[in-house]
Amino acid sequence: MITGAASGIGRATAELFAREGARLVITDVDAAALDRCRARLLDDTAGVEVGAVVGDVSIPNDACRMIDAAVDLYGRIDVLVANAGVIPLLDITQATAEDWDHVMAVDGRGMFLTCKYAIEAMLPAGHGSIVCLSSISGMAGQRGQATYGPAKFVASGLTRHLAVEWAGSGIRVNAVAPGTIGTERVRRLPDEPGGAEYLAEIERLHPMGRIGEPCEVAEAICFLASDAASFITGAILPVDGGYLAQ
Repeated sequence: MITGAASGIGRATAELFAREGARLVITDVDAAALDRCRARLLDDTAGVEVGAVVGDVSIPNDACRMIDAAVDLYGRIDVLVANAGVIPLLDITQATAEDWDHVMAVDGRGMFLTCKYAIEAMLPAGHGSIVCLSSISGMAGQRGQATYGPAKFVASGLTRHLAVEWAGSGIRVNAVAPGTIGTERVRRLPDEPGGAEYLAEIERLHPMGRIGEPCEVAEAICFLASDAASFITGAILPVDGGYLAQ
C-alpha cells in the first residue's frame, strides 16, 4: 500500500512497484488524481492489480480503511509506503497554529495511524516491511521549514522506535530522507513569491548540483521494502545528492 500515491514520489513508487509485479493499493485525498494514477498504471503495466482508496491518513477511520482494503483484496499486506504529506514553506513568523496543526496531522498523525494499522495487520503473518518518508528536513535544520521540518523529525523518530519495537515480530521499519525532489509541488515554486530564489539556493546546496527526481527516491524505497534489505531495519537512507554529507 502506498499513501499519497496520486503524484510525486508516491506515484513514481507505485509505477516502479507495478513494474516489479506488486499487487497494489494506492491512496490519496485527491480522488480525480488518484483515478488518473490508477488508470495509468493499468494502461502501462500488463497484468497489474491496483485497488484505490480515497481518504485522509490523518482520520483514523480512513487510515484503517486503507489497510483493510489491502487485506480484503489480497488477503494480507506485505509492504506499507507511508508517503502522504504536505510541504508548506513557512518560517515561524509566517506560520500559524493552524498551519502547525495541519502539517502535524497529515505528516505526523497520518504516518502514525497508517503504521499502526499496517503493523496490526502484519502481525498474524509474522512479516512485513514499512518504508516511511522522512526528509533531509527531518535530519538537519533548514530555512523555511518551521512546520514541515519538525513533522519530518517525527517521521525519523517513529521509524527508529517502531523498528526496535517490532523487529522481533518480523516487521522491518525503515525510512528514506529525500533531498529536494522535482515533484509537482517543487516545480510550482517559481510561481510563488520567493520560490524561484529558494529553489535556486537549494539546488546549490546539493553537492551534485541538482535536485533529485521522484523515480530516484522510488528506487531506494523499493530496495528497503524488498527482501534484498532483509537485515536492514531502523535505517534512514538519505537520497539527497550528498546534502547531509556536508
